[in-house]
Amino acid sequence: MFSSLSDSLDKTFRNLRGVGKISEKNITDALREIRLALLEADVEFTVAKTFIAHVKEKAMGADVLKSIKPGEQIVKIFHDELAELLGGDQVPLNLDSPGRILLCGLNGAGKTTTAGKLANRLKREGRKPLLIACDLYRPAAIDQLATVAGQVGVPVYTPDASESDVVKVAKEALAWADSQDGDVVIFDTAGRQEIDERLVEELKQLHAFLKPQETLLVADAATGQGAVSVARHFDEAVGIDGIILTKLDGDARGGAALSMRAVTGKPIKYAGEGEKLDQLFEFHPDRMADRILGMGDVVGMVEQVATRIDEKDAMKSMERLASGKFDFYDFLDQMKMIGKLGDMKGLLSLMPGFSKMKKQLPDAAFDPKRLKRTEAIVLSMTPDERRRPEIIKGSRRQRIANGSGSTLVEVNRLLKQFGEMRKMMRSPKKMKKMMGGLGALGGGGGFPGMGGGMPDLGDLDSLMKGLGDKKR
Repeated sequence: MFSSLSDSLDKTFRNLRGVGKISEKNITDALREIRLALLEADVEFTVAKTFIAHVKEKAMGADVLKSIKPGEQIVKIFHDELAELLGGDQVPLNLDSPGRILLCGLNGAGKTTTAGKLANRLKREGRKPLLIACDLYRPAAIDQLATVAGQVGVPVYTPDASESDVVKVAKEALAWADSQDGDVVIFDTAGRQEIDERLVEELKQLHAFLKPQETLLVADAATGQGAVSVARHFDEAVGIDGIILTKLDGDARGGAALSMRAVTGKPIKYAGEGEKLDQLFEFHPDRMADRILGMGDVVGMVEQVATRIDEKDAMKSMERLASGKFDFYDFLDQMKMIGKLGDMKGLLSLMPGFSKMKKQLPDAAFDPKRLKRTEAIVLSMTPDERRRPEIIKGSRRQRIANGSGSTLVEVNRLLKQFGEMRKMMRSPKKMKKMMGGLGALGGGGGFPGMGGGMPDLGDLDSLMKGLGDKKR
């Protein structure tokens, strides 16, 4: 996400920081390059033009030009204006109890999956969500929502497949919801390949009947300026309260995210990154600005880790690490923990400076198959070999390689990395460094099979609070 824009901005600001004295020409030249980068990222033309004008006005101030580090000042101005363009402060859902959420959007934007993700997130936050299937046109939509509801463990209302009156379905669904122990009702509506009058009229009728507290447009970020046009059209038709951007992980340009808030005046409330049902995150404009400028989002990274890793298991694991009594059984536990984190490349992209680091790392470092191959090697060991790796010598190594479908070189590499890790465990100074924060993700000497380090997953609550203090 935003990779091309981030690279262009990094180059421009690096050149600007290297200039001893900032002049109007320096600023004008830099902003021209930034404007081109924004347009190439598919940011809407008038949005890019207005944004650059605001940045230039502030960057040309006397306090900036005469400051000791004018280049840094301009970067800060750009960051603040970017955060403002994205919406300023994070805007939460405005829900009473019971609350009603109406999801709308075009086909292919990911409404049904997003409905499940939103229900899953609200459930984690202590709510009791209910899902309602109101897509009466797409044959598999009702079954898909039922499947998603089963995966997240929430009740779902599914109308008869022959039903065609969406308002009637909504009326019956509300009667059903009254009999359930729920406090938020999420309506998944039908989409189209393109906006047409029939879709708009149906949405108007449904919206007028339900009077939802939140009408959220689910928009595919990969459609660029097309998504902006869709947002404007839906807002004029039914009046949206916010936007959920999907597929941010697959969008290299990201112009839709930068344009939607300015064009519609509606906040982006959530962003979906990935297919898993726990991959829906609150949209924080300041954090997104950090990510675009290559500053990362450590708070967001820890939040994601905290939702996927059991803190008790993490503490138990870290106690074993601290004791130095680490064997391949512990290693298997670590492998399972890493597996729960999902897409490591996406998670590590939230680290400050990772955009530069990843260019030096082979793609194989993020290959989930590599993790599976490493796990296969460990599972080919006998119980005694897992407890006492030091006994694994010549013939044993060859047997393990044969049993796991790997090579002797791969087995030797794993054992070498594991040995280096055990040495580190027995060094108080190195252990303190490893457990003293997030650790050196992607560096050497980390968990075997991953080609790098691993965050300290111990006291996640304390870590979150500390990071929150730093952000403030």
